[in-house]
Amino acid sequence: MSTAMNFSSKSFTPRPPDKGAFPLDHFGECSAFKERFMECLRHSGYESAACRQSAKAYLECRMDRQLMANEPLEKLGYKDLINEKSEEKPEK
Repeated sequence: MSTAMNFSSKSFTPRPPDKGAFPLDHFGECSAFKERFMECLRHSGYESAACRQSAKAYLECRMDRQLMANEPLEKLGYKDLINEKSEEKPEK
């Protein structure tokens, strides 16, 4: 029975998440942003692409309050939303 699978021969080595652990929002500092995002998801039929602006605002809140590591928004997948914002500024 050499073809039988032997699961004990492989060992599983757990590794931490790529972005690491981050503190929970115990004081609800970003709960308004989270609620706006969740409301957007409900109205869009849970289509997350329709709520990217809300998700970006939530992540910015978490980074501003050191609830997650500061990451460039481009690296988090929001480069197109940053370009829209910078294009709006010259109009003022």
